[in-house]
Amino acid sequence: MRHLQVLKYVEKIARTGSLRSAAEELGITASALNRRILGIEEELGVEIFERHPAGLRPNTAGETLLKHIRDQIADMDQVKSRIADLSGMRAGHINIATTREVVQFFLPALIKTHLAEFPAVTFGVNLHERGEAETSLLDNTNDIAIVFEPIRLKELQIVYSGVQQVFCNMSVGHPLASRDSLKIYDCIDFPLLLPKQPEGIRQVLDATAGKIGITLEPALESNSLDLLRLMSQDSQALSFSLAINLRPNLAKDRLVSVPLDLGGIPAGVLIAGHLRGRTLPVAAARLLETVNKSLSLQFS
Repeated sequence: MRHLQVLKYVEKIARTGSLRSAAEELGITASALNRRILGIEEELGVEIFERHPAGLRPNTAGETLLKHIRDQIADMDQVKSRIADLSGMRAGHINIATTREVVQFFLPALIKTHLAEFPAVTFGVNLHERGEAETSLLDNTNDIAIVFEPIRLKELQIVYSGVQQVFCNMSVGHPLASRDSLKIYDCIDFPLLLPKQPEGIRQVLDATAGKIGITLEPALESNSLDLLRLMSQDSQALSFSLAINLRPNLAKDRLVSVPLDLGGIPAGVLIAGHLRGRTLPVAAARLLETVNKSLSLQFS
């Protein structure tokens, strides 16, 4: 498998954009890594990186090689996973593409449980902006994607799909805290703490307001869902969460959550899946089965 190590050198440089950074991560000297790259370029008869003062960037030949490298690495991971599964080791590495809504509470709990059962499995969790998670499956950078309101569905083989209830978070002493449910127009007289575009939950909130001719004017915008939730503490400000990232023990933060009636706007959809047409390594396939079961039980 040593030939794969050389290929991983190229992939690491492409990912970091820096010879020195890649060498540090790989645990070799920059000069040794440079010699390896020069050797590959000599063997291919072409340069594979454009060299700039700011670093290295794959050229057209390099992008072609990178696609081959990532396919080779993914294929080898699949072979390793199948061999490990046959031997009872239940090993493998799983790269997960996800968005902020999933990474707060659901995914950490899922991975902890999975590691307890399969300690030889390793994980990479990669946080993406809306729309980027699906794209990252195309070159096998990630094995599976768990995202809210994906933009590119045609590349996805969907294993789980389910709607997500939207909740409004507020201080326990807030005037709206005793309500059983809220409409969007109930919220606009208070400071609004909103996720930035293009977050999926912001899309749902804007669509709900737009249906009745309202434009939401945030007092604060952020891509940190934790910040937005905590800013609701001991204030009149309102933040919003999906069921999947609703803190299990909100009372500890002196907060309550009230369901938001979307007024006929379709609730956003949470999707879990993998690249269409790809056979996943055994470890990733097993995790995706667990994701499907867990999400189906929690949000059926």
